[in-house]
Amino acid sequence: MSTTSARPGILERLAGFAHRRRWTALLLWLVILVGVQGASSLTGSDWRNDFSLPGTESQESTDLLAEHGSAQAGDTLDIVLATEPDTPALTESETERRVEAMLAEVVRLPKVAAVVSPYEQPRQTISQDGSVGYATVVLDVPSEQMPVPDIERIHETATEVDGQGLRAELGGEAARLLAAEEGGAAEGIGIMAALVILVLMFGTVIAAGLPVLVAIFAVGSAIGLIVLASHLFTIADYTPYVMTLVGLGVGIDYALLIFARYRAELVAGHEPERATRAALDAAGRTVFFSGCIVIVALLGLVALGIGALQGMALAVACTVLVTMLASLTLLPSLLAIFGERFARQFRARAEKRAAKGRPPAGAVWRRWGGLVQRNPVVALVVAVAALGALAAPALGMRLGFNDAGNDPAGSTSREAYDLLSRGFGPGFNGPLIVVAHGGEDGSGGDPAGGSDGGSNSGSGGDPAGGTVQAAEAARSALADTPGVARTTPPIPTRDGEVATVIVFPESAPQAEATSELVRDLRGELLPRLTSETGAEFLVGGATAALEDFSETVAERMPLFVAIVVGVSMLLLMIVFRSVLIPLKAAVLNLLSIGAALGAMTLVFQDGRLGVEPGPIEAFLPVMVFAIVFGLSMDYEIFLVSRIHEEWRRTGDHALAVREGLGHTGAVITAAGAIMIVVFGAFVLSGERMLQQMGFGMAVAIFVDAVVIRCLIVPAAMQLMGRHAWWLPAPLARLVPTVELERHGAPTAR
Repeated sequence: MSTTSARPGILERLAGFAHRRRWTALLLWLVILVGVQGASSLTGSDWRNDFSLPGTESQESTDLLAEHGSAQAGDTLDIVLATEPDTPALTESETERRVEAMLAEVVRLPKVAAVVSPYEQPRQTISQDGSVGYATVVLDVPSEQMPVPDIERIHETATEVDGQGLRAELGGEAARLLAAEEGGAAEGIGIMAALVILVLMFGTVIAAGLPVLVAIFAVGSAIGLIVLASHLFTIADYTPYVMTLVGLGVGIDYALLIFARYRAELVAGHEPERATRAALDAAGRTVFFSGCIVIVALLGLVALGIGALQGMALAVACTVLVTMLASLTLLPSLLAIFGERFARQFRARAEKRAAKGRPPAGAVWRRWGGLVQRNPVVALVVAVAALGALAAPALGMRLGFNDAGNDPAGSTSREAYDLLSRGFGPGFNGPLIVVAHGGEDGSGGDPAGGSDGGSNSGSGGDPAGGTVQAAEAARSALADTPGVARTTPPIPTRDGEVATVIVFPESAPQAEATSELVRDLRGELLPRLTSETGAEFLVGGATAALEDFSETVAERMPLFVAIVVGVSMLLLMIVFRSVLIPLKAAVLNLLSIGAALGAMTLVFQDGRLGVEPGPIEAFLPVMVFAIVFGLSMDYEIFLVSRIHEEWRRTGDHALAVREGLGHTGAVITAAGAIMIVVFGAFVLSGERMLQQMGFGMAVAIFVDAVVIRCLIVPAAMQLMGRHAWWLPAPLARLVPTVELERHGAPTAR
């Protein structure tokens, strides 16, 4: 019989304190939640999207334009105008009068610095058939800082022109804020589905509600803290949605692992306080170590050096930390409050089960474990082959960002996008900005060209004249380049030292052909022009910046993976004092993540299941990797630690595998189901990024909880046998000893 240690561990002492001071602990958490939420409400948020990529060509071009006062460095909105068939074209005088009257009202609205009418340069801003045109609204603030009410006023004023075959839509990044859906629906659906699963598992509403309550306390407190931190650090505006997604899933999962062990201790006859201590002493350690691994994985994103990811990674890591603390302090106090009620209810259910002659809990999972142990090679090969096939499409994954073409059908930003594509071609929505800097006046040595250059610039050696001539040479070459629909004449900056040529591709911004065009311009055409003109050419603009972002993520991904996998394996080696267990966990986690990324590619990039095809959000693979790699350790530690506990108790490795699966299989399946419904609920969101992230994480958890933990791990553990716990003597002397199981479990001889 197992005896407890004379000196309880830290988590056991923490459980005892929370049990004795239950109301104090609950009050402290209530004060934290109300305090940070109140403070964040008073201060408001200061979300800032940082898409800068130091060292990239697109960032260099943006900095150069801003330095020399170019208009291409500012933010704008487009009022897109369209006429119906068999109605007067935009160039008709009556239509022009109506449009100009509307634009005169727009220019007087808040946050509007200027308005450029489509009739100022009709050859550039009105389609050849006169059915589509656009006016440019210059804003005096960046798009991300544009208040939604002011955007709505611009939209309402623009649409006053609607009627008699004419309509107006609002395009641009700021206009996309009108298509953004408020959060809440997906979270609510996920919480309700999780409650249903918990009620089926525990049989009472109160018991089912505790893990959800802990998650809500943790997520609410974490979001309040991050809102306050947004005034000090750069944190993207979509961070709260990701925090909610991860926090709810992790919070319910952690609380469930502890609560399930608590219930088992009550059914075994222990008093509530003893059951709470035992639950935190065992499952609490699992939560602590798996939480640390999730945090390490998220902090590994900092190694990528991408500002847009660093703030979000720190915010989500904070969410996981608060969730872990809530599971280890708030949950024990709630268990103390309802302990006697739970003891009666859980024991009564166990007695009814025994009276009806039903097999003990976990019998089905023990039989399943025995089946896998009889055919471990077959189970391992079939499961790994299936997951490998699912992961294969990830090799062709194309990274990018969604644009207005992915906005909900019927939204004004989507309508504007489609109208511009119809009137000016699909590449009009994603122009490339070719920036020319420097150059020799009268380049090329042509006498005629030199004479023209001198007359334009006023002096034969004027750098500004050389820059414009170099940009004109680039425009001529670009106009004849395959994949380019059209170009604009060179647009010099205010000081004349830099000139830009706007290039409209034939293909859409998200098309692979556009990515190839960017690579061709940078790799072949523009370097050749540099040698001919002496000017420096850079390819910038939003489309080129997205290419740079994707390439930066792809280049730094190996370092990130190495850091996360290496640190996680080291922690697992310390926990289990084994070499093979950490190696197995790392390989299987990579397999589940690969399967998730492959499924994301099939559904969102290839358009399976009726989803509009498009690239995978550039930062999602690393974000999904960090979160899922850490979350997968929950089930790995929970299952393998129970196997280790049984192995130390019995010395029979095969029996330990079956008993470990019997004790944890139902909990892992339920916890996985809860995270699947919480993450999967975000597929219902209107935000494509959240849809992709929710789907990918739901698939990863399904693969991990069902296929890997309940099939591959038992097979692998059976094949490794006693060698699973092997640790070379030199490492054994270096690696510190950390007890993960309950104290005092006798070691098998």
